[in-house]
Amino acid sequence: MSNSLPQFLPGGYRFIPGPFQYSAGVAAEPGFTIVRARLARPLPLVQAFATIERHLAAIGRTPSAFCQCELRSPAPFTEEGFVAFNRDYVGTLERWGLIRDGVNPVARSNVCPEFDKPAVPSLYAFSYTEPTRETTPTFIVAGSAEAPEGKGHYESHIVRRGETAPAAIHEKAQWVLGEMERRMAALGFGWPDITGAQLYTVHDPYPFLAAEIAHRGAMRAGLTWHWARPPVVDLEFEMDVRGVRQEHTVG
Repeated sequence: MSNSLPQFLPGGYRFIPGPFQYSAGVAAEPGFTIVRARLARPLPLVQAFATIERHLAAIGRTPSAFCQCELRSPAPFTEEGFVAFNRDYVGTLERWGLIRDGVNPVARSNVCPEFDKPAVPSLYAFSYTEPTRETTPTFIVAGSAEAPEGKGHYESHIVRRGETAPAAIHEKAQWVLGEMERRMAALGFGWPDITGAQLYTVHDPYPFLAAEIAHRGAMRAGLTWHWARPPVVDLEFEMDVRGVRQEHTVG
């Protein structure tokens, strides 16, 4: 399936089409590699986008190289609030020439920390492509919580909506892990290819950590657990995964 995915040629990557606010995942095309950069501290989006522009210019890349970001929001949005936020966010991508004919190639995670909450939506990390002679493929799968995208709204499609008992969290986790697998497969990858996995929940994953997460190979590079909630009210469990060769801190 990866061979049939659309390409964002100015950035040197292919992507899984998603809703208007993000793509479901990206993978570098041959001759390019994806680099992940974490900010030393989260920055409000206006400042963060300026930081990204300066960083890319300093390494001889244009904003078209921007392919993924990890956001932090103050609290989960209502569905209407999430749409409004996304339209504002997408405006910068349009200005950078990343969105064409309404198609957004940039992958994204957006979660809400329970502690050290940002005052406004902020950027935690971003990724971009660089030319390379390396032949190891690189990719990032966008964050997904326990509801399918593209249904117009989340409320009617959330797995075990409103339930937070251990059995319900386990079922939510199964769906999310399955979605990680579906997206990786679409890009041409699997668990053996990951170099990082991130979990976003305020619920205890330990009861199924070994049998459900480690057993799949999702912890082959460890597991980074962020005490945070997904970005929409009533979602409880989110993950993203990546396979990259370079990571560093900016700022």
